[in-house]
Amino acid sequence: MILIGQYDSPFVRRVGIALTLYGLPFEHRPWSTFADAGKIKPYNPLSRVPTLVLDDGTALIESHLILDYLDNLVPQKRALFPRREPERHRALKVAALATGMADKAVSLFYEKRLHEQASHIWVERCGGQILGALAELETDRAARATDYWFGDRIGHPDIAVAVALRFLNEAHPGLARMENYRALRDHGERLEALPAFREIAQPFIPPT
Repeated sequence: MILIGQYDSPFVRRVGIALTLYGLPFEHRPWSTFADAGKIKPYNPLSRVPTLVLDDGTALIESHLILDYLDNLVPQKRALFPRREPERHRALKVAALATGMADKAVSLFYEKRLHEQASHIWVERCGGQILGALAELETDRAARATDYWFGDRIGHPDIAVAVALRFLNEAHPGLARMENYRALRDHGERLEALPAFREIAQPFIPPT
């Protein structure tokens, strides 16, 4: 398999971490959606990342769908999303909040970066959505005493939150005062210390 995209993207990174935790071999092509759009387009007409190219040449797009595919390559007990309810929808909700927050952080970055005059309304809206997601995730995580979100075993929600937090704080330093989100701060620090997170990492590189 080939994973296309740079690891400063939280969406590419969550896929790379999952592949690593699963022990699934893959080649990484750190192509930028700006500088390398022409390279990505033959695999993904949207020129978006992550794109995962399977051994038969099929290209999968969108991180959640890629992870759903990967989860079905491993035994049920190893899958990083639960297969049964109600555990499944609870895990999906946390992951959705985290990836939604990351998506708003990306939108906010491009709004400020690509326009001479950023839309005040859009900046305020994205910032409010980000802080709202942080508040809900903080409340949920603070109520849990387990090492990981849903017990003693890492899952996709844990990964999604950690990679989103890193991207947010690198792309928008100071937007969220992490001392106000101690449970999330501790969660992110704990996961970033894990070998897979150290291996699948890249400092944020603003596109040029």
